Amino acid sequence: MKRITLWYCLFILLCNTCMYAGELLKHRILISTDIGGTDPDDNQSMAHFLMYNDCFELEGLVSSPFGGSGSKEELLRMIDLYEKDYLKLKKHANGMMMPEELRALCKQGRRGGTPFKGYENSTEGSDWIVKCAKKKSDRPLWILVWGGLDDVAQALHDAPEIEKNIRVYWIGGPNKKWGVNSYTYIAESFPNLWMIENNASYRGFIGGEEVNNKLEYIEDYRSFGRGKEPNNKLNESYYECSIKGAGNLGKDFKSYYDGNIKMGDTPSLLYMMNGNPDDPEGESWGGSFEPIFESPRSIFNRNSTLKDTVAVYSVVEFHFKGPKSDKAIGTPCFTFRIDNQDWTGVYLGNGVYGIKYAPKASAVLHYKITSDIKELNGMKGAFVVSELWPGNTTKNGYKLGKNWFTDKRDVHLFEGKWQGSRTVLRWRKDVLTDWAERWNWLK
Repeated sequence: MKRITLWYCLFILLCNTCMYAGELLKHRILISTDIGGTDPDDNQSMAHFLMYNDCFELEGLVSSPFGGSGSKEELLRMIDLYEKDYLKLKKHANGMMMPEELRALCKQGRRGGTPFKGYENSTEGSDWIVKCAKKKSDRPLWILVWGGLDDVAQALHDAPEIEKNIRVYWIGGPNKKWGVNSYTYIAESFPNLWMIENNASYRGFIGGEEVNNKLEYIEDYRSFGRGKEPNNKLNESYYECSIKGAGNLGKDFKSYYDGNIKMGDTPSLLYMMNGNPDDPEGESWGGSFEPIFESPRSIFNRNSTLKDTVAVYSVVEFHFKGPKSDKAIGTPCFTFRIDNQDWTGVYLGNGVYGIKYAPKASAVLHYKITSDIKELNGMKGAFVVSELWPGNTTKNGYKLGKNWFTDKRDVHLFEGKWQGSRTVLRWRKDVLTDWAERWNWLK
């Protein structure tokens, strides 16, 4: 009898230990998002996060909008919706955070891009990143960046010692274009940072005809539990079959892309939910990546021509000669118009004026400069953007350490022109099926 009692006690102790270990296995995460800014897909990804927050140890939600009306208030608005659905979610997942806990973790980061040097003044958001990164823990702080790297760059500038404590999963691509200055600061000053630079793989999760018409797994609506006829557009079918009528978060979801799935930032969360985050080269819902040892940079001390080719997502830097000036370094001096968008060029000192740019897709791009400085006004040029990243080694590229990873170059993993996107696309059905179960909790 004593032996049975002893074994029973050991069994209970072991169970409790396993439960405690399970809690420890939750990854520490902080999300930096440009929610409410120029692209509403962050709202979709935030809805997804809120419905899965029991899977993580959340340490912060930082609003880091490049443009638009993005702000911490938009995070709080989303949490208000979550609060209305909270009891239904909690009924199925006891680890759901209380709404007031989430609100306390919302911080305002930088509004607008950083200057040429890549950093400027600390923000509530960057200070919070530093505070979280300095916590004593045997687990790294995973920073999931859905917009620019501005607050991460500022945090590293203000407290460089946190580099060893953080791991960054960044949705780059277009965000690299918007936040090229903060990116170049990090690549040059912190090459040993643990970084996943996802410039294209994330596109495997974006819905729409460009992806879904090619999918081999087009599912009958019954796979989402609704019993309707199949449709060849998973995007449209998913809202109608899985989200419609699902609580306040479901009602709000219709406001973004008419309910069609985009969620380009969600792979950062999926990476933490499925697979081994310590192994970027392995399989996971959030993609599979390979090491990169140089981030290419092309510097032109002249106007480029169509004979010049740069790699997609690479840094393109222009230095133009003009009059020497007593203007402060970094003073805006010209407008650089390219791909129907305007960018601000600055004075670099000693009669040199400059700007950085990062193309988001393969293309032939033309630019033109307007300025009150006559030597610069009217300048124009062009260059070709190749399809493969990182492409050839460049003379002025940023040398990176062993822990920097990016999209796989295997041509079989391209979906259309998007490098590595099949490493995410192959899991899309599994992810949406799993999420459909949680949407059902709200019906």
